[in-house]
Amino acid sequence: MNDNKNQESWLHTLFNFVAPCKGKMLLSILCSLISVAGSFIPYFCLYQIISMFLFGTPSMETLIFWCGVGLCGYVTQIVFFGISTAVSHDLSYHILYGLRLKIADRLMRAPLGNVTGNAIGHLKSIMLDKVEGVERPLAHMIPELGGNLVLVILIFGYLLSIDWRMALASMATLPFAAAPMMASMKAFNTKYTEYMKANDHVNSVIIEYVEGIEVVKTFNQSTSSYAKFANAVNSFKDYTLDWFQSSWKSMNLIFSILPTTFLGTLPIGVILYKIGAITPVELTICLVLALSLLPPLIKTTAFITEIKAMQYSVEGSKELLDMDVLPDKKEKVSPRKYDITFHDVAFSYTGNNSDNVLEHLNLEMPEGTFTALVGPSGGGKSTVAKLIARFWDVSSGKIAISGTDIKDIPIKQLADFVSFVTQDNFLFNCSLMENIRLGNPKATDEEVYAAARAACCDEFIRGLEKGYNTPAGEAGKSLSGGEKQRISIARAILKNAPIIILDEATAFTDPQNEDKIQKSIAALTKGKTLLVIAHRLSTIQNADNIIILRKGQIIDSGTQGYLLENCPLYRSMWEAHIGAKNWAVSQVQKGGR
Repeated sequence: MNDNKNQESWLHTLFNFVAPCKGKMLLSILCSLISVAGSFIPYFCLYQIISMFLFGTPSMETLIFWCGVGLCGYVTQIVFFGISTAVSHDLSYHILYGLRLKIADRLMRAPLGNVTGNAIGHLKSIMLDKVEGVERPLAHMIPELGGNLVLVILIFGYLLSIDWRMALASMATLPFAAAPMMASMKAFNTKYTEYMKANDHVNSVIIEYVEGIEVVKTFNQSTSSYAKFANAVNSFKDYTLDWFQSSWKSMNLIFSILPTTFLGTLPIGVILYKIGAITPVELTICLVLALSLLPPLIKTTAFITEIKAMQYSVEGSKELLDMDVLPDKKEKVSPRKYDITFHDVAFSYTGNNSDNVLEHLNLEMPEGTFTALVGPSGGGKSTVAKLIARFWDVSSGKIAISGTDIKDIPIKQLADFVSFVTQDNFLFNCSLMENIRLGNPKATDEEVYAAARAACCDEFIRGLEKGYNTPAGEAGKSLSGGEKQRISIARAILKNAPIIILDEATAFTDPQNEDKIQKSIAALTKGKTLLVIAHRLSTIQNADNIIILRKGQIIDSGTQGYLLENCPLYRSMWEAHIGAKNWAVSQVQKGGR
């Protein structure tokens, strides 16, 4: 019962995918049916020609006529099958294109944790493999399966009109092929889910190995890591071979029984002819029609055995399309200013109050001020930043910009309000020019150059062989962490958002580049509402307000001078930072000598 419900569910989903192109799908099905009708005409013409030869001498004109009708039927079959296939493939790839765009949009609107909680291999498998798997039912199953079933029914009906016993004889081998077919389908359904899990696992291991190869080589773990990679690939190979080998016997049995329609029609036909129940013409045409059943039956069988794979592809695509998204408003707001306020905010990544990483958080960031968040690791600093950008929604309380709850601000508009620069400094696989232009796709080249100059990265970019046209992947081999940071800052400068969040944006700064990074940040944040999360306390000592966050709660706040005098935790952090900074400078100086 549950299997039937699931089947109805995925078929319903599949037809929902088709809905935007239902006109083209109906045209494809119609052309498929016309093709089927055309393929049936030559058999009728053959019957007429054989009859004429057995019961008289046909004239040349009559022969030419029936041959011409048969040829027209054959041409009709070929032409309309081609049109049906072309239309179904056109609509299927348009649907795949739309599905991938919808999935990308869904990922953009989903809470960040829901996205990052999935293994990369799993997401890759859905967006590439499973969405691609939807093509087969769209391009082939819907138009062709219907056409082949109609053709089988037409041929069987024609056989019934000649002699019902010959019609039944043509299907005599079907029950014998059905038993191994059902067994094969059952085994396929059981093993296919495990096969796809194994496929997801090997995808994840491959991606993990490639992404982590630097760490693997650095810590001399190539043997153990390669073993993990090799074991995953070997396991997948063994599972796949075992599955295919177990299905070969049943599939070979099916395709050795199905084509043997003569086992029923030939002996029954001879007996019926001997007793005078059918004429030689009827016997001949029945044998020809029995053979003509083979192609549509084999195609139908192939589709039926692939149903589980199609179901898995459709349901896999639907998994991401149904991912929960953040509620979004449509009406844009017009804030008078860009101050940020936290009102009794609590937040848990799990949704369980006992796991709150922020608790009763109240803070204000006036427009145009510089606010810094510092404190021990795991205190919730990055969570505060990501909640402002609405990567997640708060569990309780409210975050407001100019008094408006950010939940009441359209997500796209909120993204325009906030520039977020992190320590990750991700560069896309395009030119450095286009990487900076991501901050404002409409920016001119001159505006990109100006942003790069403000971020102190124009000089080193122009020093590259291809300058701003250098692909990020190629440049990445020669760029330092600090240089990548400045490119990210240039991107944010070009965006020119009124609210700037820097989450450990100076993490890769060395003493030689710190001054340049500070100048970049000064250019980026001039006149903006600025929130900085930093372990390098020297970068936030001039903040208007420094907030000490520990275990999700504010334990103190104030200027640098106030905190050094009144907050032992901040004072100890400052002393540790100054000591570490002096040590780093001395190491650089020693290296210089």
